[in-house]
Amino acid sequence: MTGLMAALLPPEIGAGVLVLLLAASFLSSFITVAFGIGGGAALLAVMATLIPAAALIPVHGVVQTGSNLGRALITFGHVYWAAIPAFVLGSALGAGMGGLLVVGIPPAIVQIGVGGFIIWSVLGRPPRGVRDWPVAVGAISSFLTMFFGATGPFVATYTKSLALGRHAHVATHATLMSVQHGVKTLTFGLLGFAFAGWLPFVAAMIALGFAGTVAGRLLLNRMDDRRFRLALDVVLLLLAVRLIGGGLAQLWPG
Repeated sequence: MTGLMAALLPPEIGAGVLVLLLAASFLSSFITVAFGIGGGAALLAVMATLIPAAALIPVHGVVQTGSNLGRALITFGHVYWAAIPAFVLGSALGAGMGGLLVVGIPPAIVQIGVGGFIIWSVLGRPPRGVRDWPVAVGAISSFLTMFFGATGPFVATYTKSLALGRHAHVATHATLMSVQHGVKTLTFGLLGFAFAGWLPFVAAMIALGFAGTVAGRLLLNRMDDRRFRLALDVVLLLLAVRLIGGGLAQLWPG
């Protein structure tokens, strides 16, 4: 057991941290499948306190690529494929633009902006542009994810505007996020991030995430669409408040 633990550990983290992160991966995937959104942001928040800042966004990206692919595969028959091609194009453009920037957008500003957009989209009526401009949604969210990491709630506003059933919402959102995180991971690789030392850890995180996905799907199957949409709105609003609060705390630490 000790040898297995040692094999999974990057030099930057200890055994206790590894156990916490594996548990967080399981729970975040369970949350995302059961309630449609929220796990990626929750996992990012945990990882931000436990792994080096320089590795946070790229490592979180590759873990989320694997986790979302697992969700997409077990809900494959429910994917709304019409939403995918234009989003792929937008994601490639957005990640490319983000990767070219030397100076990043202040994370606090990004958090406050994304949080405000989420609140508006939940409490108001999402604009037609969110539903009809998947290229723009893909580009903006993929640009932001290069700096902010977890833009799942932003993409969820687009998925929500499609008015899909609960299974189709989860399947389509997972597919869109697989694309976005996959493009981000490729971009960080081209920029020179050394993923090799993190691969055993990432594989373990993805495996626990898939177990959480299977468990979360059991709860999803027991919910009706009305309760699912209510739960989704509540989770989105809680995430938005957290994002805005975190951004304000960074701007005014006192």
